Amino acid sequence: MNTSSTTSHGLRAAVDFLSSPALIRLITEIDDNGPIPPRKLASTLPDLSPHHLRQINHLARVHDLVRAAPGAGLELTTSGTELADFYDAIARWARHHAYPARVSDFTSRIRHTLSLVESLPVANPAGGSTRRPDVELADAEVDVEPTGPRALLLQWLDAHPQITALHEPDTEYGRAA
Repeated sequence: MNTSSTTSHGLRAAVDFLSSPALIRLITEIDDNGPIPPRKLASTLPDLSPHHLRQINHLARVHDLVRAAPGAGLELTTSGTELADFYDAIARWARHHAYPARVSDFTSRIRHTLSLVESLPVANPAGGSTRRPDVELADAEVDVEPTGPRALLLQWLDAHPQITALHEPDTEYGRAA
């Protein structure tokens, strides 16, 4: 992703989508345990309502993160596998920095870390920062470390432009999102 061409709206929408608990659960479940047969989806993720299961299944397919493999069930695409790797990497970062707390579950670590990334300063042409004053950064590394969450997110989004393209308001796809 050419970060200069990605709007803050597109980034915010991508972060909202990627930090969805249902998406995190779906991607990591398939990554950890292999394809999910269609009839086993509800029993595999029993805390998600049928509506949420249908919705996240649909959105994950539209974003090319999962596909239905004949005879196997719902499996990760290359993009989905790389998203699982991204989730693992930012969860490791969060665990290393005890973020959001020393003891947290995987989904919370990802969600909180992505919310941290979303609230980072946005480049200001005047040279200043547009950082929200009500947000404290857990660690400066989230913004500047080459293996930190912001860098990892931008790298992943660069490799998977379908995520931001579907959320940009001025694109053909963005209008329907």
